[in-house]
Amino acid sequence: MSNHNKVRQITLAAILTAIILLMAFTPLGYLRIGPMSITLLVIPAVIGGMTLGPIWGGLLGAVFGATSLAQCFMGDLSGAAMFAANAFGTVIACFVPRILIGVVSGLLFPFLMKITRKSAIAFIVTAVAGTLTNSILFIGLVVAFFKDSVLGGGSFWAIFVSFFSVNVAVELAVGIVVSAALSAALDRFVLNAPRYQGAK
Repeated sequence: MSNHNKVRQITLAAILTAIILLMAFTPLGYLRIGPMSITLLVIPAVIGGMTLGPIWGGLLGAVFGATSLAQCFMGDLSGAAMFAANAFGTVIACFVPRILIGVVSGLLFPFLMKITRKSAIAFIVTAVAGTLTNSILFIGLVVAFFKDSVLGGGSFWAIFVSFFSVNVAVELAVGIVVSAALSAALDRFVLNAPRYQGAK
């Protein structure tokens, strides 16, 4: 990789990190409906994986994970209840799925581009895959760590069904709509990233 591409790569990673932090700590990143917290931060993590590859994508996902953990102390009622019940499990659930968003996106997007040759399809499928990676792994880890817990004064399964099932549906819908809406704009942005300009 040339020095120019390295500089572009680091600059792009810094910009996406700033976007994640801005969204995380403003109303742009989390849609709160009562005790539920629906995140929109999957999108910049997916874009990071697509533009910079799985390693940088994973690092950007880790930034997302750190902001998710921070929400446990910033008014997210379900997050606060999880942390109080099992701090270790909460840390794992916050970081592992988010890191893998960037890894999956970084591996899947170039593969889809090779077989479809259509960036819009690749954008949408990658966004859906990133969203499902986050949702399925997060739910699986929550079940693994908290199925015998009492969260916020209620049984785990009652809270799980009422909150997380809605989160998955909304986050998936948002991922599809946003990725479709941005596909044309992302076409030039992503394919002009250092990863596709001789950077491996």
